[in-house]
Amino acid sequence: MKKILVILGPNLNMVGVREKGIYGEETAQSISEQIKAFANEQGFSVEIYQSNHEGDLIDKIHAARKNFDGAVINAGALTHYSYALRDAIACVKIPFVEVHMSNIHAREEFRHTSVIAPVCAGQIAGFGKNSYFLAITALKDLMK
Repeated sequence: MKKILVILGPNLNMVGVREKGIYGEETAQSISEQIKAFANEQGFSVEIYQSNHEGDLIDKIHAARKNFDGAVINAGALTHYSYALRDAIACVKIPFVEVHMSNIHAREEFRHTSVIAPVCAGQIAGFGKNSYFLAITALKDLMK
């Protein structure tokens, strides 16, 4: 069974608590459980990892090269300025799909640019929790 990693960056543990008008009222835990169920239905083993610390995320990305066949990443605000995350993704030779629950292009201007997008297979944004399901579906095709 193929293994995928779902990486959630800073403040994503607060979904359902923070900015409900943007992220909704469903909790991070509930969404994580749905991601796991969907991934299993698609024939994947999945691990979900969340951290508010950039270095921890980088360490997890580095470890992914030996333990996973693909990854979904919602790097949160780090998306827009973390060249360290970008470099970590670039050196791990598994496909990554960048995800955002909100439409980053309809928000503040600083959110319009992703420094990790050039090293990801693609980007999915604006579909709430369904962005994760779409990313898993995309990974299924990328890992054939």
